[in-house]
Amino acid sequence: MRRANPRQIGSVCQLCAFAPAQVANQTFIRRTLLSQTRHVRSLNARTVGVRWLATATSVPEPTSPQPSAPTNSTPPVELLNPAQLAKAVEDTRDKFLSTDGIPAKQLTATALGTCLRAAEALQPLVRRAEAQARASTSKLMALGSERTGAKPLINAELRESVNKISYSAYTIISQPNVDITPEFLELYVVIQATLGRPESLPAVLEQFATKARPVVKNGIIQYVRRNPNSAVRAIEEGVADMALQTAIDAKNLDSALGIVEASFSLTAFKRQKLLKHSTAPALALTTLPFGIFGLASGYAAYWQNTMDVTTATGLGVAGISGYFFVVGSLGMIAKLSHKDQMKRVTWAPGTPLRYRWLREEERAALDKIACAWGFKEPWRHGEEIGPEWEGLKEYMGYRQMILDRVEFMDGMS
Repeated sequence: MRRANPRQIGSVCQLCAFAPAQVANQTFIRRTLLSQTRHVRSLNARTVGVRWLATATSVPEPTSPQPSAPTNSTPPVELLNPAQLAKAVEDTRDKFLSTDGIPAKQLTATALGTCLRAAEALQPLVRRAEAQARASTSKLMALGSERTGAKPLINAELRESVNKISYSAYTIISQPNVDITPEFLELYVVIQATLGRPESLPAVLEQFATKARPVVKNGIIQYVRRNPNSAVRAIEEGVADMALQTAIDAKNLDSALGIVEASFSLTAFKRQKLLKHSTAPALALTTLPFGIFGLASGYAAYWQNTMDVTTATGLGVAGISGYFFVVGSLGMIAKLSHKDQMKRVTWAPGTPLRYRWLREEERAALDKIACAWGFKEPWRHGEEIGPEWEGLKEYMGYRQMILDRVEFMDGMS
């Protein structure tokens, strides 16, 4: 039997291209490539009369066999070439960067959508290559790579394609004339999460709050500085959680801590939380004195006849106010000081309750990181050693938090 030429095959993932069983994989990859994701649909894109827009999403489609007379042999099916996907993404990136002025939102959405579809097409190939690499290694080496976060070795062409798509998406969204909107940020996080590349996520999250907004004045592009502490520049909690989970899955501690600092630790996130969760209670607390006075007046006028109305009203206001404020204070203290959701990271003694409430998402994110990098068995908590673990403890100490507080560990109370 004549051996297949490697240049004709294109990648390691196409070694089985001559097998009839690959038709199912071809159909799955083609459906993944042609499907529209919910992130691109949410941008409500419209048709724009730009020459390259028609070819911006021209990700290479798999070549389907031409209909012919039935024969005894099945014609080979050509799978998607990762190099072709990366080349299509790079062409889209170059055309996007060549546009003059401030690009329209639809153009940015189309360019990022091309990166997303290419990433989704490469994802099953990467997973299959990693599974084959894990199967060919010993159990001891697999456990060591899982602990250190080292990824299994895959085909160089496939790895290079992933790097090119990731870098193209970063180049598009970090272009100075691109205004990063929450939709674009979410789309970018989905792309990097699909590729498993969290290295650029902290920088892009920081750009969302600090990047200058491009505007056109008198035919010249000018850049208006933003207020990074404004509540509208806060990262959405769902997007930040997705980015953090990507860094945890990749076992990249630096990226995980950078994502926490660029999202949950910012002043903008705390201000947004105040606006979302404190507006209704503040309005209720403002109207509470008027309600108390109304109840006391009704009590003095209709529900008693032993005192004059003024004295009864004063006693009613004092009694009802004392009840509401005492019970409300106890309930607020219980709400702000509960620790049932804490696993390994707790607050240092003396941390004010208002700080605990404002920074609860930051503590929960660091708790998630500690659980991912430490031992999974609860009875082994506190036995971790190494420079990364010691640095994580010191970092949390600077944030007014304690990792593995002794009196809260199992069997120590």
